[in-house]
Amino acid sequence: MKRRHSRSSVIAALGLIAIGLLLPIDARAEQSFSFDNTPGKLPKTAVPTHYAIELAPDLQALTAEGSEVIDVEVRETTWRLQLNAANLAIAEASIDDGAQRAEVTLDPKAETATLTFPTALTKGLHRLRLAFTAKINPFGRGLFFADYPTEAGSKRMISTQLEPADARRIFPCWDEPVFKATFALTVTVPQNFLAISNMPIAKEEPLADGRKRVVFPPTPKMSSYLFVLSAGELERITADANGVTVGVVTTVGKAEKGRFALDNAVKLLAWYNDYFGSKYPLPKLDLIAVPGGFGGAMENWGGITFFESRLLFDPATTPDTARRRIFSVLAHEMAHQWFGDLVTTAWWDNLWLNEGFASWMQEKAAEHFYPQWKSWLNGYNQKQLAFSLDARRTSHPIQQPVADHSVAMTAFDPITYNKGQAFIRMLENYLGEDAFRDGIRQYMQAHAYSNATTADLWQALERATGKQVSAIAASFTEQDGVPLVIAETVCDGDAQRLTLKQERFMIIPSQANATLPPLKWRVPVTVGKIGATEPQKLLLDGNAEVAAGKCGDAVKVNFGDIGYYRVDYGPRLRAALTKQLAQMAPQDRVNFLADDWAMVQAGRAEPASYLALIDALAANDARAVWDQVLNTLNGLDRLARERPEQPALEAYARAKLRPVLDRLGWDGSGAGDDDDTLLRADLIWTLGDLRDADIISEGRRRFAAFLKDPTSLPPAQREFVPHVVGVAARREDYDALLALARRSTATNERVRYYYAAASARDGALAQDTLALTLTRELPSTLVNGLINEVAQSGWHRELAWDFLQKNLAALTARQGPDFPHEFVPNFMTTFSDEAHADALRQFAPAQETLGGRVMTSRALEAIAISADLKARALPAIDAWIKAHPVNP
Repeated sequence: MKRRHSRSSVIAALGLIAIGLLLPIDARAEQSFSFDNTPGKLPKTAVPTHYAIELAPDLQALTAEGSEVIDVEVRETTWRLQLNAANLAIAEASIDDGAQRAEVTLDPKAETATLTFPTALTKGLHRLRLAFTAKINPFGRGLFFADYPTEAGSKRMISTQLEPADARRIFPCWDEPVFKATFALTVTVPQNFLAISNMPIAKEEPLADGRKRVVFPPTPKMSSYLFVLSAGELERITADANGVTVGVVTTVGKAEKGRFALDNAVKLLAWYNDYFGSKYPLPKLDLIAVPGGFGGAMENWGGITFFESRLLFDPATTPDTARRRIFSVLAHEMAHQWFGDLVTTAWWDNLWLNEGFASWMQEKAAEHFYPQWKSWLNGYNQKQLAFSLDARRTSHPIQQPVADHSVAMTAFDPITYNKGQAFIRMLENYLGEDAFRDGIRQYMQAHAYSNATTADLWQALERATGKQVSAIAASFTEQDGVPLVIAETVCDGDAQRLTLKQERFMIIPSQANATLPPLKWRVPVTVGKIGATEPQKLLLDGNAEVAAGKCGDAVKVNFGDIGYYRVDYGPRLRAALTKQLAQMAPQDRVNFLADDWAMVQAGRAEPASYLALIDALAANDARAVWDQVLNTLNGLDRLARERPEQPALEAYARAKLRPVLDRLGWDGSGAGDDDDTLLRADLIWTLGDLRDADIISEGRRRFAAFLKDPTSLPPAQREFVPHVVGVAARREDYDALLALARRSTATNERVRYYYAAASARDGALAQDTLALTLTRELPSTLVNGLINEVAQSGWHRELAWDFLQKNLAALTARQGPDFPHEFVPNFMTTFSDEAHADALRQFAPAQETLGGRVMTSRALEAIAISADLKARALPAIDAWIKAHPVNP
């Protein structure tokens, strides 16, 4: 539960009163859900109500023979039905028990199948029958296969990944979220396979050919992208959650590693049932660990899929702190069972209703069940990432127009997830926790088993709270950008007043000469004196002036770091706050540091202001505070690569970070799941990147001992020791890391060692890693990450870029059709020069889709921003370091 405090007399003495005026927001004024007015590509002349699907996957031929019967409501007389199909062969299409056969026209570019009938279909109910063949893909879209190592050799399983628009790769369907229907699956698999889908197994029938037919009952009404099928040599452990069977499904021999996730899923289900005011409606919920084929996790209703390392926990080989990551992903995906599955966005322009709320709920759940993790404090960087993207010209509103599924893919970004999360937290704080929850419950009850828009949510919250939520929300969800609050104090005798002005915070390269229209927000601002327990809240619209205690009092804006806005302090107030830096709560210290560095990035402050703050930090400061410093120094080190400033910058960073590590030591003490453990890991990892000779030497010593006796290296050190060795790897180190990866059957260990090998700064070793990405040794899930690791940790950007260009066709065939449109533009942001920006402009494959053009535009701006910061900041930082030598 979120901590709450009573109003303090100190804050009351400040006498904070907002005097800003409410002004209209020029917003899209989005409407409530209407089926006919929902965007999309498919005509709404016909609506599916039920799918009966039969699939027979062939894991050797990598095809799936299928048939389906779809109950369809024809809403107006028509000769044609249009639905989605991608990379499918449709052998037969007929309607009403064969009364008419359709002529099938496939459009591969539009990913549609048009069925034309000899006689017009009348209004009313019809039954459509289709026979088809689908492909089982090597990449995580549609139905895919995952090969994985076992003690008995390589095994293969299949699974699905369908969001946003890949159900059409398995069976023809109306593959847009507004077309909800029920789904009944029958699948034929080998007899030693366990098949998992959205619903429990209704029956299994053995077949004479060594296979079996597995039948699942119909699902509740849901969107096609929530369909799931996983099958392989799997095992399952279960627990009861008030009548719902919760299961963890893994490959054989790994189920017990899912015990932590299972126990927490049971707790979360009960908590979510209460919070949302609607009980989980399916009879079971499976958590499915997939050892390859796709990364991340997917909220399929009743059968959530996870990349194996994101779900399983082995205390013998996994750091205790990994439980935080597992819980976070689990809480996120389980929140989707309500926000996304029970109530679904009508179209992808409202994707944030799914992802922003699930991201917010994962932190809220962690604060409830594991308050010692300090999830909001330690997760501060989620909001910082959103800030950094939202301050650019290529940002987009949380609610953005989505033309097609290629653009929908680009919407799965930190604006949607992290800005959505941050805004919801700020809104809940403004409206009050209980009233906000009441509004969420009303929203769930009103739209269960249906679709909704953002406007529907605001209406529910307004009814519950009696406040004008839409007016505040529109400025944050229907326009892009970051509010900037400019704060300064003015003294009148002993009294002090705080002036607040609002602008738009932008990070624009100095040579861009860009002019953007001004924006205005209704910003819930919190202001408090350092040492206070609760701030005063005010709604800032335009400018305001408030009483702020005595002259010289240090008054913090965005008190508690809950707001989604930057703060630029004037000289007087900044000096007062700097003097009381050590007295701030950690979340306010992190916020103050992050805002100060953001002003440097935007050209509103000089680097010296931020470096002076680092000087003022104590070695025993909170993990989150030093994490902010680590992120900044890491970013600067990447910019300084191969520049004359890099040696001095790295020496400065080592000198600042070593005292923090010296306080903690390599081994430390305690439970192994505290902030010191996490900070120690981050420090050693970073110091290895910064070429600290002592760290590298000690890392090699511990790794050599580990190779002789695996029990000599505690689980808490098994992430960062291989990385430190990998960065400075010699051939024998590299070969040892690859041998460990190849020997292991645990996905988390394989990921760990392959990534450590990919971080090698030796050019010949980097070449070997890149060549490895073209082989079947690596699951496709790791390919993109290893190429990035070679470029970033390994310092071989140019080598990796040459490799991508020469092997684009092979990589695209393996990684999927969106590889050139998504991965390549993102990869190019590792550069910070005009030559590589121009190379991206001329990279034609990235321009082939609307989504690819969006990603390219974002990448070009990121390169320009990095180039500008490099030119402005690095010489100034170098001069400051030379003028302020640090004793080693």
